[in-house]
Amino acid sequence: MPLEPWAAHLVYALAWLSFGVGHSWLANASVKARLRPWLGAWERLAYNLFALVHVAAVLAVGWWALGDAPAFALPGWLEAVMLAVSALGVFLLLYFAQSYDLGRFAGTHQLRMARRGDISAAEAADDEPLQTDGVHAWVRHPLYSAAFLVLWGRSVDPLGLATAVWASLYLLIGSRFEERRLLRLYGEAYARYREKVPAFVPWRGRVNVNIPD
Repeated sequence: MPLEPWAAHLVYALAWLSFGVGHSWLANASVKARLRPWLGAWERLAYNLFALVHVAAVLAVGWWALGDAPAFALPGWLEAVMLAVSALGVFLLLYFAQSYDLGRFAGTHQLRMARRGDISAAEAADDEPLQTDGVHAWVRHPLYSAAFLVLWGRSVDPLGLATAVWASLYLLIGSRFEERRLLRLYGEAYARYREKVPAFVPWRGRVNVNIPD
């Protein structure tokens, strides 16, 4: 039996809430410290795999609850613009990803270090040095910026719009927690960087940031 529209949106919102709470809980420093003796160098990879499975489950719930809802009656030109925005977002995601150490981000770098016997370095290798050049001279969270384009470019039906709303809210709230973590990690250097470079929209253009020693 199909759900009422309000119930379908509520179920999907709760699914996203479960992802946000679970993801943030696992990212908590005290939780990571408790899991580290059990997971060791596998910690980062396990975290990413759990997040991948969880978000896939959330999207499956969305498809079950809202997948049958018809698309919005949009003008053809607007659909074309939104498709172009989404495609641009995908391109930028792939392009911006090259600015990161993907092995370190995924957790495979830590496993390689552990296999070489450097256990302590493997467990401390989650974070990269602070980047303020390249795309990071334009925005602090380039992957989030690209993700917003993908999400809102695909909001042509109730499922796409709900996904854009809840995923964007998750990214916005998550970025606040990430900012606090980066401040603890990099200190004054990140505080100075944050003062000069916008979070998501490069309205200041390219900013040269001189990081204090």
